Amino acid sequence: MKFSDPIKITYRSLTASKLRFLLTVLGVVIGVAAVIMVMAIGASAQKLVLSQVESVGSNLVAVLPGASEEDGPPASALGIVTTSLKNDDLRALRERRNVPHLTAISGYVSGSATVESVTESYEVSYQGVSPELIEVENITVSNGRFFFPEEESDLSRVAVLGATRAADLFPNRDPIGEVITIDKNPFKVVGVLEERGSAAFSNPDVLIFVPLATAQKILLGIDYLNFARGKVDTPDNIERTLADMESLLRKRHDLDEGEESDFSVRSTKAALGILTSITDVLKYFLIAIASLSLLVGGIGIMNSMLISVSQRIREIGLRKAVGARPVHIITQFLIESSLVTLIGGCIGILFGVGLAYVAALIIPQFGYEWQFLVPLSSVVIGFTVSLLIGIIFGLYPAWKASRVSPMEALRYE
Repeated sequence: MKFSDPIKITYRSLTASKLRFLLTVLGVVIGVAAVIMVMAIGASAQKLVLSQVESVGSNLVAVLPGASEEDGPPASALGIVTTSLKNDDLRALRERRNVPHLTAISGYVSGSATVESVTESYEVSYQGVSPELIEVENITVSNGRFFFPEEESDLSRVAVLGATRAADLFPNRDPIGEVITIDKNPFKVVGVLEERGSAAFSNPDVLIFVPLATAQKILLGIDYLNFARGKVDTPDNIERTLADMESLLRKRHDLDEGEESDFSVRSTKAALGILTSITDVLKYFLIAIASLSLLVGGIGIMNSMLISVSQRIREIGLRKAVGARPVHIITQFLIESSLVTLIGGCIGILFGVGLAYVAALIIPQFGYEWQFLVPLSSVVIGFTVSLLIGIIFGLYPAWKASRVSPMEALRYE
């Protein structure tokens, strides 16, 4: 048998039933495209999540209320409201003698309310923060000023607007000195922030900032913090700072040795590690779900090849009668099934990349800095898996074809 003979036979066999061939290829295309798209979108989503955390800086630490596992998310990240972090804890952390390498720290609380200017009204989110916020998060005031320390302690009703929110509430005029109402409470606008964009899953451009104590007592009626975030003088001192913070807070909360902390201290680096693990698990779970469509495509391949065997019994018998051995028959059918899946795999890769590109065009319209990423591993996996599916799901039909008796085949009608 010439090397080109199996290729010629494969071509004649596949073109003999074009509709069955196209439907079989379509099953593989859908499966491979789904895997490629999920891997590409998963890589882009993971990049977005990690870049949001990295954007706040590598020398930041955070204190969150509620206990947590060392490598797990804190209780507050799971939507559990805890009140273990107080203003007195924040004041103690500000003392340089307690945490010498912590250069600045801000407390945070948040809420949403109807905010009105003279002509405009919006339902917006606001944050109660400390004056140190601008140092912690490297925020720049483009117009006016930020809060003074005394404005936090005396419950001053002053507000600083994000760039987008200022334009919404005061179109075509300077908001400095104007009055807005937050849940019908009047606040004087003293500053507008420079446009910055999203960072750490928060966009300061659309927020309104008020002094921490003012937000707690006047707007929210609470006496605890949602979390606190601080800046360390150098990245080399992060681990020591985390230890100092934990030691201080454990003493303040009267926790005995061995007793679980009712708070969590984390660094940006630790948060990146946790988020990477979480997004990896989610990504692989979605890939596993998408791979089910490849399984369906493989079953379609096997079904199509079994039909092909039943329709070509006389051909198989004639080939065996003139000297073809079982290995030749098996090879022939494996070539056919592999070719079908390779064609479907290549088309599926292109289709999956195309869908990921369309997603990269649409998602930024919702305000996310989405990057178009297609990992090389996804292309390799798509190509390899499609070939393996052709071989694995083509084995049984090929083996069944090789078992056909020449005498029975020649009598088959």
